[in-house]
Amino acid sequence: MAQITLGSTGITTDRNAFGALPIQRVNMETAVKILRKAYAGGMTFFDTARMYSDSEEKIGQAFAGMREKIFIATKTHSNTPEKFWKDLETSLSLLKTDYIDIYQFHWPSVCYKPGDGSGMYECMLEAKKQGKIRHIGLTNHKLGLAHECIDSGLYETLQYPLSYLSSEKEIELVGKCKKTDMGFIAMKALSGGLITDSAAAYAFMTQYDNALPIWGIQRETELDEFLSYKDNPPQLTGERRALIEKDKQELTGEFCRGCGYCMPCPAEIEINNCARMSLLIRRSPSENWLTPKAQEMMKKVEGCLACGKCASQCPYGLDTPELLKKNYADYKKILAGEAEVK
Repeated sequence: MAQITLGSTGITTDRNAFGALPIQRVNMETAVKILRKAYAGGMTFFDTARMYSDSEEKIGQAFAGMREKIFIATKTHSNTPEKFWKDLETSLSLLKTDYIDIYQFHWPSVCYKPGDGSGMYECMLEAKKQGKIRHIGLTNHKLGLAHECIDSGLYETLQYPLSYLSSEKEIELVGKCKKTDMGFIAMKALSGGLITDSAAAYAFMTQYDNALPIWGIQRETELDEFLSYKDNPPQLTGERRALIEKDKQELTGEFCRGCGYCMPCPAEIEINNCARMSLLIRRSPSENWLTPKAQEMMKKVEGCLACGKCASQCPYGLDTPELLKKNYADYKKILAGEAEVK
């Protein structure tokens, strides 16, 4: 059984970890059933966030009375000490626990450090002193900020996107974390839905013995896929390497990764889906993206204010308004039967 140890935290868990963002989209009964089945199947690491609506509450409901058997990582998007403590207490209450294994700054705009005037890192230290958190981490999508946080020596874990679509510079972070004994939590291992072969994604991850992938799971069928890999882990065969290379060729360049840094949009456009619709609709069952609800979502692109806020916040430097235009134009052609999909 493949085990991953998250650096100096000493947390050791199965390579299959549970990303609990998607369970906010299902009802409580379904979420609890999926979470408990995940644990029964060997998953012991569960990642959530205060921003994920009722995800924390669902984890708390699923694992009440068995806290010592699992590891919980959650996050705060706060930027003031007051908000930090409010988020922490809310998370502890909803998770039905008196401590969090890894508490992470969620998409911070800076690398918080002691004495920087924000008081944020001091909050982490105090929470750790009080026993409310055990380890300090952060999540990010910005390469420069990730390097700064690793170099600071202040953080015990880094959560960063990693998939077979990642650039060499992004993959270098995994090795750097290993050298500095910093835990690496790999998010978006399926690149926000653009990678459709979970076995290939899993096989790719096996190259990195210090990277813990958190698989975003919403449906029991998705969970079953990953649980099946525990006893029969997919190998990085020549056929899978060829598939990976094909996908990398197709998806190299200016495409939206769906990270959500550009949100919320003042025109209420779901940028993280609309700006990559051409890819989503061709790399997953197209009927999922042709429903009246999806059409309504795409139509909101017509209301783009061209304010540039999304582009200014994109960690990948994309011209997001232009991507929205291109994807919407393609979508309209698909609806008119003038462009092909699966």
